[in-house]
Amino acid sequence: MPRLHLGAWVDSGVDFLQRHLFWLFDAVSALVTGLYDGIDAVLSAPAPLLFAGILAVAAWWLRGLLAGLLAFAGLALVDSVDLWADAMSTLSLVLVATLVTLVFAIPLGIWASRSDRVSAVLRPVLDFMQTMPAMVYLIPGIIFFGVGVVPGIIATIIFSLPPGVRMTELGIRQVDAELVEAANAFGTTPRDTLVRVQLPLALPTIMAGVNQVIMLGLSMVVIAGMVGGGGLGGAVYRAIGNVDIGLGFEAGISIVILAMYLDRMTGALGRQVSPLGRRALGKARSAATGPAKLWSHRPQPAYAVTGAVVLALVAGALHTFGGSPAGEGPTGAANTGKGRTVSLGYIPWDEGIASTFLWKELLERRGFKVDARQLEAGALYTGLAGGQIDFQTDAWLPVTHAQYWEKYGNKLEDLGSWYGSTSLELSVPSYVKDVRSLADLKGKSGQFKGRIIGIEPSAGAMSILKDKVLKEYGLEGEYQVVDGSTPGMLAELKRAYDKKEPVVTVLWSPHWAYSSYELAKLEDPKGVWGKGDGIHTLARKGFAADEPEVAAWLRSFKLTEEQLTSLEARIQDTGKGKEQQAVRAWLKDHPEIDKLS
Repeated sequence: MPRLHLGAWVDSGVDFLQRHLFWLFDAVSALVTGLYDGIDAVLSAPAPLLFAGILAVAAWWLRGLLAGLLAFAGLALVDSVDLWADAMSTLSLVLVATLVTLVFAIPLGIWASRSDRVSAVLRPVLDFMQTMPAMVYLIPGIIFFGVGVVPGIIATIIFSLPPGVRMTELGIRQVDAELVEAANAFGTTPRDTLVRVQLPLALPTIMAGVNQVIMLGLSMVVIAGMVGGGGLGGAVYRAIGNVDIGLGFEAGISIVILAMYLDRMTGALGRQVSPLGRRALGKARSAATGPAKLWSHRPQPAYAVTGAVVLALVAGALHTFGGSPAGEGPTGAANTGKGRTVSLGYIPWDEGIASTFLWKELLERRGFKVDARQLEAGALYTGLAGGQIDFQTDAWLPVTHAQYWEKYGNKLEDLGSWYGSTSLELSVPSYVKDVRSLADLKGKSGQFKGRIIGIEPSAGAMSILKDKVLKEYGLEGEYQVVDGSTPGMLAELKRAYDKKEPVVTVLWSPHWAYSSYELAKLEDPKGVWGKGDGIHTLARKGFAADEPEVAAWLRSFKLTEEQLTSLEARIQDTGKGKEQQAVRAWLKDHPEIDKLS
């Protein structure tokens, strides 16, 4: 059967849409960003525990005293692990996605319930939307909207739309046909029949659909974090990339707390707005006695609203009059940035982490606000080309990242190399005595379990390994390249090294692993890896004109091998999540780096 170039057709369609409908995508991006920023500003304004109290009062009113106490305890836990700001960002993303989804889902569900033909057309479309892997939606999302929260929200809307449509249609179709006929017999218009009869009786099912939309939205937050969506999803993505079990658990439990709160509240709200639900609640309260009556106690709506308003006013007063600590940030001539925001992107490679957090500290000392985002290489270059990222400090050119430079080079500014030259290689522990070159791997796959432990699949080293190295040395079919992450590769190297097991990994120089372990770089007699790269700083087009001083600092920036490896080692010794703390300690020993002139 002839090869169908379906992927090429889709690429052409996406390019066509990007060229001719960019104005529409810009408008959608501005609208979604405005909604998100507005909701996030409202949710982030109050002090965490006071806002937790407001949400707890809402839980008390909807579900009872026990639910209110548990809600406050859970939200206080989120604040105690220092993830409150991320939780509010995640809640903002879910709320925006849910609101937009319902704007489309409920009218479509009503239309489908009133027309069998529309229902038949929508069914396969909704099946396609919900069964397509959610991560696939991120690819056109990044191209159309760039990196950040917008593609995450758009992907969430598409993924969570089907249950909203289906449950709305199901709820209306389940309304007793005799009631509808009776309403029609009394001369009720179709519109009044829908509003006064069908929708009130369908509300429990519709609210169940709203609940599903919210839960699917929360399930998407980690995927949104992969494209710079931030929030708890970004924290989980950082934990995965850095193999940080502690951060992963803290972010995961915070997502669970948010999910449980929203699930219970939407369920209770569904019972409140439904006549049948209110009747059932009234019977349950009348039957409750003893401790059960205490824990299920719910205040009158007026009292609940009054309590929430009082807490909101207290929170607002503290936010308004609290002020900021005296002496915060640089002043005078040192305040070059004057609060301007600079965004940095980085891949979780050791030299990228080290250089990114070094520049984050240097710029913050000069009055800039710095937003550092961890991204995949493809998303990072797309964000740079689209202007969502100002610069990144870990571009390996001209070889390793050649594919990205070829695609996006005309939209980027090369601010020069700050380290060179580098090398890419496969490495084995020195106790593996009979393997010292790539050619020695031939016929020995059983010794290494047939695996080469790789890093991020988007890394240039991985494409060179798969497309050139394995082929040139006859290793295709004998070895499987295991895609993963740099921290994952290092964790596997440590595990195998501690057990004295043979292992072959993708590595590069300079890297702190060569000082921590006795490793042998496999020789490349055919020169397939290519010549050594320089590590360049790349910026978005126009960055040097917008921030000439920062661009000048970046152009003059250099690190020696001793400086870079010592900074990487300090970050490793300080521990995960404390990169900037490690940088501050390192700068005390290297004050010459802090003199940007």
